[in-house]
Amino acid sequence: MTAPNLADLNAANIVPFIADIFARRGADSYLGEDVTMSEHMLQGAELAEQAGAGDALIAAALLHDIGHFTNEFPDDALAKGTDTLHEEAGAAVLRAFFPQVVTDCVYYHVAAKRFLCATDVGYFDQLSAASVHTLNLQGGPMDAQEVAKMRQNPNLDAIVQVRIWDDLGKVAGHVTPPFSHYEPILQRVVDAHKKAAR
Repeated sequence: MTAPNLADLNAANIVPFIADIFARRGADSYLGEDVTMSEHMLQGAELAEQAGAGDALIAAALLHDIGHFTNEFPDDALAKGTDTLHEEAGAAVLRAFFPQVVTDCVYYHVAAKRFLCATDVGYFDQLSAASVHTLNLQGGPMDAQEVAKMRQNPNLDAIVQVRIWDDLGKVAGHVTPPFSHYEPILQRVVDAHKKAAR
């Protein structure tokens, strides 16, 4: 697939565009974990689906790390802020096509790790070695002021849940449904968002 200009992405082609990225880049290494990027994100989506989550949270779990691929979004991507940290980059790219609960889960999934480390005494012990390493780079557990601000987000429960699926989605050798299984779900979320925005 020829990468379109960001201005040419729309509700009809954003899902095939993301599918193409998964197909070409999904085998990329996932930050020192024993799974690839696509294995990790697909495991998150499968966990969300198995938990009976709605379409939006399944989409968020699937796309939470899409920011690692924002160099795939050409031309004016830098002007739209996609040269920032992956959580910010991913949310910036998805914002035009997905509802706020999805983009909040993407944008805050790193902050959610810091939040949980500050508010859940057992959470840190469940983190992988790679996740502990990145936690240190990301600022460590939140302080009280950061926790208070995070609690004000109306989508906090969804954000935290996607973070938990993120942490669990690192099982080497686990076979998930393919990306194509989730394409209709993503398209439903995109279509509903477009309809709501009218």
